[in-house]
Amino acid sequence: MNNIQKLMDFIPDNKTCAVVTDEINRRYFTGFKSSDGTVVCFKDKAYFIIDFRYYEKAAECVKDCEVILQDETTEQMKKLFLRHGILTAMIEADTTTVSRLRKFEKDFPDIKTDSSDKLSKAITYMRLLKSAEEIDSIIKAQRIAEEAYQYILENIRPGMTEREVALMLDTRMKLLGAEDISFETIVLSGKNASLPHGVPGDDKVGNGFVLMDFGAVVGGYHSDMTRTFYMGTPSEEEKRAYQIVLEAQLMALDSIKRGMSAKDLDAVARNHIDGNGYKGAFGHSLGHGVGMEIHEAPRISAKSDTVLEKGMVITIEPGIYLPGKFGIRIEDMVAITDDLYINLTLSSKELITL
Repeated sequence: MNNIQKLMDFIPDNKTCAVVTDEINRRYFTGFKSSDGTVVCFKDKAYFIIDFRYYEKAAECVKDCEVILQDETTEQMKKLFLRHGILTAMIEADTTTVSRLRKFEKDFPDIKTDSSDKLSKAITYMRLLKSAEEIDSIIKAQRIAEEAYQYILENIRPGMTEREVALMLDTRMKLLGAEDISFETIVLSGKNASLPHGVPGDDKVGNGFVLMDFGAVVGGYHSDMTRTFYMGTPSEEEKRAYQIVLEAQLMALDSIKRGMSAKDLDAVARNHIDGNGYKGAFGHSLGHGVGMEIHEAPRISAKSDTVLEKGMVITIEPGIYLPGKFGIRIEDMVAITDDLYINLTLSSKELITL
């Protein structure tokens, strides 16, 4: 079933439509990347209104919607509403601004605007469960990231700045075919690695841990991985801390199964770290969903009651962060399957010293 058909099936009756304007959701339903445009979906047909900049390419590429050249969007939508006899239009509550909602209600006074979270929740759930094709795109992005990471291990040198290493990694991913990087690449060295989402700066890579969090985008789908290696010779404390993080991650991976709650999975890794002398040093959630956005549902945290389902793609990324000393994180992506899961990340997790 294609994505637009999922939306058609969600629409409750022939008098209701869904209006999708969010950039990510538009791409999810059309397969087409654009900075603007409107998807109007009815129970039996969908339309993609797109401006002149994109029209020719969209008309060629978009298969599941009738592509309409944008002229006067409001008037074009009124004609579609009239043609299909629509009484109610659902909009995306999560991403529609107050001003845009007010304009929509003013433009379409004869149509009931459903601004509840009904449509947004439905789209979130659709995107939550990935198809085989979506997972394949994520795997392709992940392989690019892993190849780029290997390149860094072979080419990083003491004295390079964090910013230089991040740029080298980003450039390599794009040269390998990534359409973009998943997010602002994180490269942190030494005591800076204790900042889970720190920003690469002009500090030079030298003796100590180097934490790298990064990913690539292929076909609109993101990958996400973190590896921490060591420049020089680690102390016994550093080796022990790394081993505890690795054990916590492997234990969490071994625990994954359909029907398990996200908070129970988080607890597996957290309890191991807390119980080995680092209580409070793992301050963020165990993981999150990955797809057309780098952070999307579900959240794998101590507060999440989400139940793991087939088709979810999530990260497992425990860490230990000691301010002023060092930080360690190990992150894999996994896809929940009928049986247990498939680990989409192939890079070694053993402590690498350079």
